[in-house]
Amino acid sequence: MMYISDKTKELSTYDAIVIGSGISGGWAAMELCRKGMKTLLLERGRDVKHLQDYPTANLNPWDFKFGYNNPMEDQKRNPVQSTSYNPTNKHFYVEDMEHPYIQEQPFNWLRGYQVGGRSLTWGRQCYRFSDLDFEANAREGIAVDWPIRYKDIAPWYSYVESFIGVSGQKENLSQLPDGEFLSPMELNCIEKHLADSIKKNDHDRLLTIARVANLTRGWDNRGPCQYRNLCSRGCPFGGYFSSNSSTIPAAMATGNLTLRPFSIVTEILYDEQKGKAKGVRIIDTLSNEVYEFYSKIVFVNASTVATAGMLLNSTSSRFPNGFGNGSAQIGHNLMDHHSSAGASGTHDQFADQYYKGRRPSGFLIPRFRNLHDNEKLDFKRGYNIQGHGERQEWSDKVNGLSGFGSDFKAQLTTPGPWTVWMAGWGECLPYYENKIALDPDQKDKWGQPLIRIDFSFKENEHNMMTDIRNSSGEMLEKAGFRNVDTFNYKKPGGSTIHEMGTVRMGRDPKTSVLNQFNQMHEVKNVFITDGSCMTSSASQNPSLTYMALTARASQFAFEQLKNGNL
Repeated sequence: MMYISDKTKELSTYDAIVIGSGISGGWAAMELCRKGMKTLLLERGRDVKHLQDYPTANLNPWDFKFGYNNPMEDQKRNPVQSTSYNPTNKHFYVEDMEHPYIQEQPFNWLRGYQVGGRSLTWGRQCYRFSDLDFEANAREGIAVDWPIRYKDIAPWYSYVESFIGVSGQKENLSQLPDGEFLSPMELNCIEKHLADSIKKNDHDRLLTIARVANLTRGWDNRGPCQYRNLCSRGCPFGGYFSSNSSTIPAAMATGNLTLRPFSIVTEILYDEQKGKAKGVRIIDTLSNEVYEFYSKIVFVNASTVATAGMLLNSTSSRFPNGFGNGSAQIGHNLMDHHSSAGASGTHDQFADQYYKGRRPSGFLIPRFRNLHDNEKLDFKRGYNIQGHGERQEWSDKVNGLSGFGSDFKAQLTTPGPWTVWMAGWGECLPYYENKIALDPDQKDKWGQPLIRIDFSFKENEHNMMTDIRNSSGEMLEKAGFRNVDTFNYKKPGGSTIHEMGTVRMGRDPKTSVLNQFNQMHEVKNVFITDGSCMTSSASQNPSLTYMALTARASQFAFEQLKNGNL
């Protein structure tokens, strides 16, 4: 054990420590700093400063040696990460060879180790959960009940939306509650045609513009969105929400934030006498030195898989099987949305119409399955459908054309027919056997155990995928599309990058890790508000829920600390 002098300990002590600077960690840091708490924000990766560290943000397609294609050698070196990045944003992803993990079954663990984490590359879709989602486990007798309901989190959804800026259209749907929206983006003509057809043919279905954290007007000294569709490169205009453009600068402005990149948290330290966490131990990745930092409360926001791994690695005589793991649930109930199944088609009408510029969002068909008790389907829960309509361009037609000269150029530059591509984002049930664990023997270059991931979609998810194919193809055919192709890409877990679970919320300490305020049942001064806290996955993109839970937990933690309960 390293010796810590009293003076060193004093200089290393804060009111709060936040582990991870991504979407939820940035929110925790901002909320705690704004409440006057001296906060240490730890990030295992490098620093990325807004504006100055977006090297590809203003480059042209021809500025990249291989265009937007990943070279074969790069794909071999990064077989997982290269499924998500291209040369324009590769710098925001880890190197697979430097950060290995073990796949018991195929699982794409896609990661960004830098200040801001994956808030720099996320898809920006922002949807509220409803009581259809929060009550589902209890209603169906699956896993454990959520310890909250929509009314508990609704004001925090509004709080978050009003800060980050979400463009969207109110639709008054019980399964997808409306939020605090900026003006929506506009559907193009083929999407409007599909929307009209869906409305005419099925009253339970509706097509609307996606709800995204892209600013349709200037907001909180950010934006507006420039409609460049280069979001994953980092936006110098602050046109979309990220930790780097929004929450971290807001935390810095308070004077209460200390940001420390290059800091791998190896374990949370437990005080046996006081029965609570006293701080964290880290490895500095530049010097390989080990340090300890101390605080009154700890927020863990390292992302689902890493958070569970960190807790399992934090052992003591009180918690020999992992920090706060008396329930033996840490690492289990891993979930990810499936987004493999859907349909595409072409349409012969509207040849006289086109569009100008780009739009950083598609359309959404909110969940329409299992809304009623009498739907005799062969799967539980449901899915939403996300997609977009566009006209074929030269890159879509080049393989089917031949020729030379002006005629060939004219064929390439003349827009092709309108097309629609759409796929279902489907709920994955929380299965105990879908899990992460620490390998007892294999270590990474910092001496930390490699994480083993064992995950697969089950019969319920596969049956849902079949229904997605059928319903997507049916909607296109009813709208007059031809060449309708239904598909299932059969992507492995992790590919949707919505990993959730492993440290679930619940009512009973015997079957869950966190209470209704994301507070550890067994260690009251530790809060976990990243995706690991989720009790079920619903079908909506989850990041808005992470942010709302984080803001809510931060307020609760501050009040508990102020009242002397922590």
